[in-house]
Amino acid sequence: MAQQQLLMPKATAVWLVDNTALSFDQIAQFCKLHPLEIKAIADGEAAQGIKGLDPISTGQLSRDEIARAEADPMRKLKLSEPKVRVPESKRKGPRYTPVSKRQDRPNAILWLVRNHPELKDAQISRLVGTTKSTIQQIRDRQHWNSANLTPMDPVTLGLCSQIDLDMEIEKASKGRPFQTAEESGATLESARETERAPVEETEKEIDADAVFRKLKSLTGNRDEEEEERF
Repeated sequence: MAQQQLLMPKATAVWLVDNTALSFDQIAQFCKLHPLEIKAIADGEAAQGIKGLDPISTGQLSRDEIARAEADPMRKLKLSEPKVRVPESKRKGPRYTPVSKRQDRPNAILWLVRNHPELKDAQISRLVGTTKSTIQQIRDRQHWNSANLTPMDPVTLGLCSQIDLDMEIEKASKGRPFQTAEESGATLESARETERAPVEETEKEIDADAVFRKLKSLTGNRDEEEEERF
């Protein structure tokens, strides 16, 4: 659950300085500002032109909480619990990549394209924080630095976690159709060819009789030659 944040801290500080007897430290702690900045606001040296924002009207402080803090300078102000909680929106768009690692993204994209062709461009974009146009350029070898790219595992480069990579691969595999015989390069024999096999074997058996007849005739011819010789 995301931590509750104060709305417009500086405008709230202006209102608290003008409308309460809270100490500079109490206001600074509540508004996440420096005590010297709160002093500058009180002296009119800072936040000029900023209209104060009443934290009571926004539901972030109660009058009782302010009164208790005014009576005890050591007390820290606490934000009121919101009446309505807005669910935290999920991050959209590509993952943010630190500047120091952005030069490694093309190498990671090349690795993903080669080792996991089942991944869609949107999945690669989520993993390494890039654009679909860059992915397409690397696929087509049209990237400006294609000649110098080296496939590198994005997990090793620190661009994504192994868990994220495995999840994307699993998603892609679930939606991947089974390979057909044509796609895999395998060829299936036709029914006619499979039915022909037993027939050919039968023909071979019939041809065996012919072979014996031929041998017999050859033997007979050899006997006649021997008789003529003697």
